[in-house]
Amino acid sequence: MTVPARSRLLYIDDDAGIARLVQRTLEAHGFAVEHAADGATGVARIRAGGIDVVALDHYMPGETGLDLLPQIQALPDAPPVVYVTGSEDSRVAVAALKAGAVDYVWKDVEGTFRDLLAEAVRQAIETNRLRRAKERAEEETRAARDRAEMLLREVNHRVANSLALVAGLAYMQAHSMTDPTAKAALEEMQARITAIAGIHRRLYTSDDVRFVEIDAYLKSLIEELQAAMKASGRDHTIRLSAEAIRIPTDKAVSVGVIVTELVTNAYKYAYPPGAHGDVRVRIGHDDGQQVSLVVEDDGIGWAGTGKPRGTGLGSRIVKAMAADLKTAVRFDEAHRGTRVSLSFAL
Repeated sequence: MTVPARSRLLYIDDDAGIARLVQRTLEAHGFAVEHAADGATGVARIRAGGIDVVALDHYMPGETGLDLLPQIQALPDAPPVVYVTGSEDSRVAVAALKAGAVDYVWKDVEGTFRDLLAEAVRQAIETNRLRRAKERAEEETRAARDRAEMLLREVNHRVANSLALVAGLAYMQAHSMTDPTAKAALEEMQARITAIAGIHRRLYTSDDVRFVEIDAYLKSLIEELQAAMKASGRDHTIRLSAEAIRIPTDKAVSVGVIVTELVTNAYKYAYPPGAHGDVRVRIGHDDGQQVSLVVEDDGIGWAGTGKPRGTGLGSRIVKAMAADLKTAVRFDEAHRGTRVSLSFAL
């Protein structure tokens, strides 16, 4: 291990004779050594800057190194401290390490501690260098992550705006159509686009773009669905019961599309013309470790078998999204109306 040229060490000790011996030994090991005869002088010198490492003696008039350690640790960019003690009480060394010293050396009367101190100081400088390099790398990583998240939020913002524009164009196109089938198809496409746009709106205001708070997202989605369906002449009540669950973004997209399709189908087919009814959406943890999604109504009922009502595109979309969630759609034949459920793992 090599020490950078003339690393500067401050030795704090009231014994001038030992300080000179320490200075001579450590300079022979390649250090530039300064001496402070008391704690106040030592702390002032550290505050002035330029000290790479401190060797701090335990016994000094009116104070101990343990009194000085908190003062040194409180300084900005404090250098590492090697504690030097002649006390045979191991509790002193333990207290010094707990107070922030990186190492300690026993000060023996023969003076062999000086070479040990040189090695401890060298190790302290190297450890401090590695720690600071690690902190710089972590800071650079955090900065890069923050930049990436900012860019990703901006991308989600632009995607949401673009999808909202496409949904608006679909709406305009639908209302210019005279063919009821084509008009209905465009309205359904608008709802699907709106569901996905809602995810991106959530992401660009989120602190963590990996997840979506599903309760808030579904609340917003259902409000938009209800407004759109009411505008198209269908007036049913959608009731949402949702736990506050953070769902991975890709799975939240699938959930949003499934809810959009099932709610739209319920609006179109569950109740006879002129009849009013409820459509209920529930999402939460089931008895195990999975999330359960249920969409149900009290209408005329469909068990998922036989020829689908309409084109069947909605059913195929729901099955495809369920496959993305690695699950399957289940119909409850015992339910009075239509009850569709699925469970998936987070």
